[in-house]
Amino acid sequence: MSLLIDSETLGASRVVRVQRPNDIKLTLPALVLLLLFFVLPVVILLTRSVTDPSLGFGNYVALLGSMTYLKIFLNTFLVAGVVTVISLIIGFPVAWALVIMPGWIASVVFAILLLSMWTNLLARTYAWMVLLQRTGVINKILIGLHLIDKPLALVNNLTGVTIGMTYIMLPFIILPLYGVIRKIDPAILQAAALCGAGRWQCLVRVLLPLALPGMAAGALMVFVMSLGYFVTPALLGGTANMMLAELIAQFVQSLVNWGMGGAAALVLLVVTLVLYAVQLRFFGSNRLGGR
Repeated sequence: MSLLIDSETLGASRVVRVQRPNDIKLTLPALVLLLLFFVLPVVILLTRSVTDPSLGFGNYVALLGSMTYLKIFLNTFLVAGVVTVISLIIGFPVAWALVIMPGWIASVVFAILLLSMWTNLLARTYAWMVLLQRTGVINKILIGLHLIDKPLALVNNLTGVTIGMTYIMLPFIILPLYGVIRKIDPAILQAAALCGAGRWQCLVRVLLPLALPGMAAGALMVFVMSLGYFVTPALLGGTANMMLAELIAQFVQSLVNWGMGGAAALVLLVVTLVLYAVQLRFFGSNRLGGR
């Protein structure tokens, strides 16, 4: 591969051609691993969605034509959307606070965020089961403050799933937002204030538009991860509030319904790719990186 450098840039009278090594040779081992351990299994699974138990689209018809399965799809997208919105509402002020707070305090908050990410997912989910149950700390505090008369049902429903997943997803939206907000020149906000903009106007008309690429990147990450989450919905939601990842696991674990599992996986994959394409269309790869 070669790179052409304009002579005007170099201040010379000719074009200089710089030779670079062939990058494909350097990435070949990674591409082979990706092909063998990701692309090939996905292709096999998706092929079985139209060949198992018989050739055709019967699995997709059964999946999309059943009210039971449609309810699972609705639960999945509803929870993923609510978790994404709540994560944005909580994550944006936290990211902004990380930018403006003193360095040592920001370091402590970062350590807490990273610690929550490094803690075992199963342990965090069980901790929320203890906190949210009828005799848990949250219900006891609410009753002690006389905000409720009897314990709330916060587990084995979508409320518990939303609370647990929001806690887990928050770091994944705070960190991209922090990276984008940190690059915003404070002089821009100062200039807006000098021009007569109030705090609310500075937030809505200056800070939010500049931080939009980070918000979009974080929201996409949280939404896509929420669509495919399994452990937290299974433990906090129960069988009556199943989500799509649990349905796929049931199909595959039975070892006799790979076709339906592949069909459900393909639907999830298509939704993910469409969301990513929409984001690239409106923000582009450079803006998603905050540049």
